[in-house]
Parts: sequence; C-alpha cells; structure tokens
Amino acid sequence: MLIIPAIDIQDGYAVRLVQGKFNKKVYSSDPVKMAKHWIKQGAKYLHIVDLDGAFTGSPKNLDIVRIIAKETKVKIEFGGGLRTISAIKAVLSLGVNRVIIGTKAVEDKAFLKKALKLFKDKVIVGVDAKNGQVMVKGWKSTKGTDVFELCSYLKSLGIKEIIYTDTLKDGTLTGPNISNIKNMLKVTGLKIIASGGISSLLDLKKLKALEKKGISGVIIGKALYEGRFTLAEALKYS
Repeated sequence: MLIIPAIDIQDGYAVRLVQGKFNKKVYSSDPVKMAKHWIKQGAKYLHIVDLDGAFTGSPKNLDIVRIIAKETKVKIEFGGGLRTISAIKAVLSLGVNRVIIGTKAVEDKAFLKKALKLFKDKVIVGVDAKNGQVMVKGWKSTKGTDVFELCSYLKSLGIKEIIYTDTLKDGTLTGPNISNIKNMLKVTGLKIIASGGISSLLDLKKLKALEKKGISGVIIGKALYEGRFTLAEALKYS
C-alpha cells in the first residue's frame, strides 16, 4: 500500500482546506521545502494539488512543481485544473510522473479517451464524491453523476485504478468512511487510492487490511501536518 503525503498549493503556499472550502490553514510558505521534508522522512511519492488551478480551470503554480521535480527524485502525481491536452503535456514535461484528471473526466468523455490514448498510465482519474454524487470544479458543484455510474464507465475504458476522495471527510481528521470504501471496492472492482479523513495510525491499519480487496494507496494530508503521527510511522503500513 503506497503511502502518499499531500501538498496542496494555493497562492504559492502549502495549505490544507476542510471539505474543499475556503477556510484554509497555511502550513508553509515554501512548498518545495515541505516536499523535501516529506522526502527526508521517507516519501517515495508526492500528491500535489494546485488548488488555484482546481478553482479556476488551469494550473497556476507550475513553477513550484517544476522546482520540486527538478530538485528531488521522488515520484509526483499532480492535479488541479488539467482540462486541456496541452496542460497535461506541459505538466508531464516538468518531470511529473502522472496527472490527475477530475472535472474534465466527468464533463468530457471524448477528452478523457484522448488523454488515456495519448498518455496511458500517466493519467489517473480522481473521483471526488459527496453522498454518492461526483463533485467537480474544485468540489464547488455536482454534475448529478452517480459515483458508481462513473466508476463503471471508467472501468469500461480499461481503467484499473482511481483516486477516490470522500469530500465530506477531507481535512476533517475524523477518520475515513471505511464502510463506504469497502462498498466502493466491492461494487466497482477498481483498485483505489483512498483520500479523505485520515486521522490516526489506526485508520491506516484499517485501510491496510483492505489491501487484498483493492486498496493500493492512501493519501495523507492534515494528519501529517498536524503531527498526529510521522510519515516514518505511517510508512510502516506501506
């Protein structure tokens, strides 16, 4: 199970939101330094989200991503505002290993097919859900798309793994919705990188127990920034 620290960037700062809302808390004025901190603790992969890009529709903090990719050897997945083929190409050219498509995957099936054809496993779809409905545009709205309907479609395209975020849990430190994740694994048959609500090492233990059922990774944000446990401790569940 891959343990992936999250770095959310807004206005050049490393921040965390709660349920995607604008009640942010700034954890660092230097996301590059933050990335190096997680790498020093043993991170092999980083989950970087351009919040400005997610809200506006095009990436705004790529200079920071460029520096992280250049100055470290860690793998990077990046998302936030990737809604054109040229934007994906630009991000991958920085040394990013894979891009996360969320809103555009829901709104434009032709685009998703083209991106998968061009970039193959360098594309992973981020499925962000609230009460069973898929959220888009920085989690500000829903398209009325059922999460299982979307996952079924993704599977029909040959996709085997997704990033699944329970937006009601994200940034809350209340623990992931384990029963919901179990249901997602059972119904979709997809491998899942789980995100949202991680608060303790016990949460990681519970997710680790689902590894054989399809949990392939866990993205951890606020719990690390708030010192609930260290990344080194978390990596014991990898």
